[in-house]
Amino acid sequence: MASIGEFDPLNSSVPATKIEITVSLVVLYVQGIGTKEWREFGRTEVIDNTLNPDFVRKFVLDYFFEEKQNLRFDVYNVDSRSSNISKHSFLGQTFCTLGEIIGSSGSRLERVLSGIPGKKCGNIIFTAEELSNCRDIATMQLCANKLDKKDFFGKSDPFLVFYRSNEDGTFTICHKTEVIKNTLNPVWQPFTIPVRALCNGDYDRTVKVDVYDWDRDGSHDFIGEFTTSYRELSRGQSQFNVYEVLNPKKKGRKKKYVNSGTVTLLSFKVESEYTFVDFIRGNPSQPTSLHYMNPYQLNAYAMALKAVGEIIQDYDSDKLFPAYGFGAKLPPDGKISHAFPLNSDCENANCVGIEGVLEAYYDCLRKVQLYGPTNFAPVINQVAQCASEVTDGSQYFVLLIITDGVISDMVQTREAVVTAASLPMSVIIVGVGPAEFDAMEELDGDEVRVSSRGRVAERDIVQFVPFRDYIDRSGNQVLSMARLAKDVLAEIPDQLLSFMKSRGIEPRPALCPSPTPQINVHL
Repeated sequence: MASIGEFDPLNSSVPATKIEITVSLVVLYVQGIGTKEWREFGRTEVIDNTLNPDFVRKFVLDYFFEEKQNLRFDVYNVDSRSSNISKHSFLGQTFCTLGEIIGSSGSRLERVLSGIPGKKCGNIIFTAEELSNCRDIATMQLCANKLDKKDFFGKSDPFLVFYRSNEDGTFTICHKTEVIKNTLNPVWQPFTIPVRALCNGDYDRTVKVDVYDWDRDGSHDFIGEFTTSYRELSRGQSQFNVYEVLNPKKKGRKKKYVNSGTVTLLSFKVESEYTFVDFIRGNPSQPTSLHYMNPYQLNAYAMALKAVGEIIQDYDSDKLFPAYGFGAKLPPDGKISHAFPLNSDCENANCVGIEGVLEAYYDCLRKVQLYGPTNFAPVINQVAQCASEVTDGSQYFVLLIITDGVISDMVQTREAVVTAASLPMSVIIVGVGPAEFDAMEELDGDEVRVSSRGRVAERDIVQFVPFRDYIDRSGNQVLSMARLAKDVLAEIPDQLLSFMKSRGIEPRPALCPSPTPQINVHL
């Protein structure tokens, strides 16, 4: 499943003692999953004469929560008109994943630029916002009247800057008009902008417009500002779309201040933009997805679940398995959850047998929208809470996590594993797909025990295996599942024994019910 992610590189800064004039450009590269080669995806516009550029051009990427989408950002000082990037001065670079940006607090990630030995290259800030499904395109034209005079030997060279308001109250640049030279009554050319870029599909979201006087050295003079919304603009030319341009500082200093001019909407037109997907929407299933429901064979998630579950279910007396999903938007309001019952029953997440879990999994895929980031900690903590209530040796909990390997909350997950290591539980992680599983290897404490904030895990309770290592080349799914189950379950007996021994728990007499390991299946 995929959703659209949009983000801006902002505020790339370089110490003024190093460079006097900066003509900045950011180049985005994406890394291929198979080839590992970096491919140029796009470039921002060039911004002159500032050490803190705020870029208008956005990079719009398809976001796949099940893939690790590696990104590289290179910052340059533009030295000529050449499109050859090697002809320009390198100012620094940084690496991250799209998931890191989306998963950061407020979808805002700040990174230090590096790449020049011995030099501080400044910082770069990324912000992300999911784009709405709105594909309308707006075309508008504006003019101004009696703007403030800013130039000593002339009038003003005005231009407009449009900002979209964000959920956190901040603003993001979404458009700049051209500069009209030496006039206080400019008429700008019509321009076209996607409605989702202007307001992200929220017709009542505030749109702020700043009016500036252009200066060659980049220190543009602020004339004033006004606010509107897409809904107001869509009314077209009317008395409602004549805006007073106000300068708060001048208004505070001058008692007789009225305004710094007016801006009028001359025309406004909206058109719908159709895509290829509109014509093939009858088949929404994507064969490239790891969750693809092939009518003829199990997908990787189902194979891993069936392989492990059918063996370990023999040790669960009631055959009831709490099964949870993570990383999805749930109906009806699209709320994101990292631990939701696959059967949609918040009071009872149990599924009857592994077949019941598979049925709930397939049914869930039809109802939810898969969505990142991928957080492990919530579901580990949830199972740990259950395990903490039964520590007398009568039950042992096994949490099976089947994932693409792209983990977004590693710090919290390490803390959760360290806590869980003192409880009667084990965690099995099966990685599916082609992603890199370095983070998963870190959680598997075979070599180095997991630690967090100075605490070391009491036991090694995590077993990780990449499913791709067990796939039979001839396509024999039964053989693939048998190989997987053998390795993934190999450490469970020793992990159970290590807990019982550490707590001095002895086996019960044969006539008494045997301890019942409880599986918590998590997809």
